[in-house]
Amino acid sequence: MDILFLGILIAIGIFMLNAKQQRQRIVLLASYLGHYQIEKLMENLTEGYLRALGENDPERREQVWSLLRTTELQLSEQFTRFAAEFARVEPAQARVSTLALALPFADQWLPSATFDMRQALHVHAQGIERAVRNDAGRSLRDKAFTLSAELFLMQHTCHWFCKSKTTASARLLARHQTSHEQVLDAVAPETRSAYLALLRG
Repeated sequence: MDILFLGILIAIGIFMLNAKQQRQRIVLLASYLGHYQIEKLMENLTEGYLRALGENDPERREQVWSLLRTTELQLSEQFTRFAAEFARVEPAQARVSTLALALPFADQWLPSATFDMRQALHVHAQGIERAVRNDAGRSLRDKAFTLSAELFLMQHTCHWFCKSKTTASARLLARHQTSHEQVLDAVAPETRSAYLALLRG
């Protein structure tokens, strides 16, 4: 009975510590994101891509793509500035545990099993910028597909920072009906290489 009670107390303690750390991370990230319209621009792009791809009239489809170009540029510019600002965060606040589940102070106890959120955002900023510039010369459809993957991977990283990898992957699947592995396969090779190198440390 005493062991069971002790186990319950430990579980409650872990839950409360996790909740506190997660709230702190959410507040930290929001304090930087709050200056930008990144989430709104992402929503506009996602909806716009669906509209452009579903438009049968070539002239109207071209108009939609043209409008989306402005949104893409705004998003890329804002995200680059956000990543540069977040780079000033203290190193200890930017460590993210690579463990599947959130454990209190895991980033401090197991520093070798962490990555730096500041560097991750830099990787994402470069990937988004490359996709918007369309360095690879992709068709508008393929460019939209690649940029969407870059944005979904970035969103996954932000949820990972705030909660855990498992939670981030579940949210990605629920919101976009795609897995973390599928998104990683769909980003540009340069992003994938830099992202995996960062996670490996």
